[in-house]
Order: sequence, then structure tokens, then C-alpha cells
Amino acid sequence: MSEATRVDAGVSLRLEGVRKEYPIGANRIRAVDGIDLAIEPGSRVAIIGPSGCGKSTLLGLIGGLERPTAGRIWLGNSEVSALSDARRAELRRRSIGFVFQSYDLLPFLTAIENVEFQLALIGDGDGSGRARDLIDRLGLAEHAAKLPDQLSGGQRQRVGIARALAHRPGLILGDEPTGELDSESSAAAMDLLLEAQASLGATLVIVTHDLDVAARLDRVLTLRDGHLVSDQGSRRRFSADA
Repeated sequence: MSEATRVDAGVSLRLEGVRKEYPIGANRIRAVDGIDLAIEPGSRVAIIGPSGCGKSTLLGLIGGLERPTAGRIWLGNSEVSALSDARRAELRRRSIGFVFQSYDLLPFLTAIENVEFQLALIGDGDGSGRARDLIDRLGLAEHAAKLPDQLSGGQRQRVGIARALAHRPGLILGDEPTGELDSESSAAAMDLLLEAQASLGATLVIVTHDLDVAARLDRVLTLRDGHLVSDQGSRRRFSADA
């Protein structure tokens, strides 16, 4: 794998003048509008804001799911916004862990097979052992052979977290990872994510509507109408203001 498509644990993020537009009929909607942002390696960052403000779009741009209409994005020394679709896909497979609200599990694979599949994508020869270790650590040992529709919401989310962490990513991205969970399951899922982030030394960025989730992170960014309108640098200050 080339240097241009690999990032190390605890990767830094830098965005300069990032804009993303989508065509809607004869018009163009600006979902993200001129974002300048720097995130230090190993940071724990929440992105909050009203529905439709551009949070998920921004997360997708950071993760290389899309290319910005304008501006530049770096993960470490790699300028993601300049990579081809194929190179961005390679970067995502090897260096980024995604956790989605909808779990995004393959329905025809068991819990452990979903985790093994992530490792198979990067040709990891020890995929089975690594997947089993994660499944066991996340309290899913007795559910490893079950299909996703045989699992509870909290169990599916834990499988999603295991899959996101299987390849030891330098960057973990969560798009409403607790959005479909009750408060107890949400707290447990965040415990797992924060423990894993600390163990890996990874950078963690989470989009959330849940202020309790945001308050557990070290930095809270607020978006409105595609603009970054607030950047609070400590969870203590955020909790006090909230």
C-alpha cells in the first residue's frame, strides 16, 4: 500500500475551505459551505447541529466517501480530496473505521463473519482470530453465529463497532452510532467506542443529536446551514453551557 493511501493511528485532520454542493433540479444546494478545521491526533470530537445542517455530509467528506466540490482535506500527510475514487476506497478499507446508525451489516453473514469480512477486504491472514477476539471482548461470544436479524439493536451495534475496529483504524467515524439505541444501550455503546479509541490511540469523530453523547467527548463542533458556527474545546465547558 502506498504512503498516499495509508494513515497511522491517531491521525490528524485538516480541512481548508471545504464546500460540498448537490444539484437539485435547476439549482445547487450547498450542504457544506467553507469549512476550515484542524483536529489533533487522538482527539475525541463530536459534531452536532439541527437536521439537514450538513453533519453527515461533512463526516462523509472526512472519511473519503465523497470528494468536496471545493477545498482540500488532509488525513495526516495524505490529501484525501486529491485521491482517485479507487485510492480513497483503499484508504477507507485500511485506515478508517465507520460506525453507522443503521448498523450496515451484511444480512446474509453471521456476526463474526461480518467482522471477518472487514479483515478479508485488506487480506488479513489472521482475520478469524482477530474477529473472534473482538466478538468475545464485546460480550458477543454466544451470539457469534447469529445473523443480524437474530440480534437485538444493541447487539447489532456492537457487531458494527467490532467490524469498525477490526483493522485497527487510525480514524474512527460514527454517524449517529447511538441514534437507534435506548439511553442504557447508548451509554454502553459509547463506553465501547471510547475504550477502543483509547486502546488504539485513534482519532474519533462522531456526528450526533444526543447532547449526552457529545458531552462525553473532548471537543464539540456545531454546524448550522453548512457552516461551522461553534467550536467548544472542552467537554466541561460544553456541559456547563448545555
